[in-house]
Amino acid sequence: MRKTIARLAAALPLAGLLLLGACSRQVTIAVPVPLTGDQAEQGKDVLNGAQLAVDEWNARGGVLGRKIALESADDKGEEERAAALAKEWGNRKVAAVIGHYNSSSTLAAMEVYYEKRTLMITPSSTNADVTERGYPTIFRVCGRDDQQAQVAAAYVAKYFPDAKVALLHDKSPYGQELANQFLRDYQTLTKKESVYYGGFDRSTAEFAPIVAKLKEAAPTVVYFGGLFPQGSGLAKALREGGVNATFMSGDGCFDAAFLKGAGAAGEGALCTFFPDIEGLASAKAEVAAYRAKFGVAPGPYSLFAYVAADLALQGIAKAGTADAVPVARALHSGEFQTPLGTFGFNEKGDPVHTSYVVWKVQGGKFVPVDMNAPAPAPAQ
Repeated sequence: MRKTIARLAAALPLAGLLLLGACSRQVTIAVPVPLTGDQAEQGKDVLNGAQLAVDEWNARGGVLGRKIALESADDKGEEERAAALAKEWGNRKVAAVIGHYNSSSTLAAMEVYYEKRTLMITPSSTNADVTERGYPTIFRVCGRDDQQAQVAAAYVAKYFPDAKVALLHDKSPYGQELANQFLRDYQTLTKKESVYYGGFDRSTAEFAPIVAKLKEAAPTVVYFGGLFPQGSGLAKALREGGVNATFMSGDGCFDAAFLKGAGAAGEGALCTFFPDIEGLASAKAEVAAYRAKFGVAPGPYSLFAYVAADLALQGIAKAGTADAVPVARALHSGEFQTPLGTFGFNEKGDPVHTSYVVWKVQGGKFVPVDMNAPAPAPAQ
């Protein structure tokens, strides 16, 4: 690790630690997520998950004998806004930040969190660089894009052996790197090149020019690195434009909003996401509590947000302080029980254990596919 816990601890004066512990009457958990715009519902999913964890801790008496306050802010999915929030919360010495939702926002803010000695645990930012920079107070509870891209590439190589693959991305750190990693893995497995590679800005809403180029390339699989608003629009435009390729994407399209936006054009689409979390016995109580409190089922990353907040508070309890340095040390060195099972972090701040599977849209809902089903017989 390029920046060790020991170096970070040495940089923080002991007097500051004592003053912080003496003066704080509550422990503040901050949640920066999109609360307006086309990702507002997903931001609310994350906020709800963190709120549920905080409420449960407060019902048990809080942490370190102090009440836990949850503070949210709309980062709008924008990099500048995310960095500004990081500076504000860093100056105020909040105990932990649960966020950001978007990888681009996390990457823009994490340097500030590190410099301000602020613990950050993202529930949903999957870009590999979030933890590759070696910041010891930066964690994630989700997986990484290089992991889900590998699963997707292996699936296509196995079940679409004669595929002609086209690659598209939304030019964001998340979408572009996800598509690039998929292509690298796919080429390694099959020794085949893509028939088309392109990108478009995340604000793009008109896909006809792209569909025309894809129609000329005649792909049988279109892999998209990006989020559900454009993913659903692209899937719909492909069908309307006569491109009858299988649509595949990552966790950014694994959302009910993709199903709604794509409609019938979404049937047969593939996405990589985690195994059925709501079906875990260890998560049964939290799923029921979430439904009771908010009146809806958890969103894709709601339980990840719950776990992120819960782990931050478990780390604080174990360290005996809300200061980021000893809390990060506690998180790096321990194992913790969560609704997602026993949880630990490696030296980078990634989960020790995580896995992705492929889901398929069938009957207007996501259904996990059998990853062990036999591959189709080769064409004669």
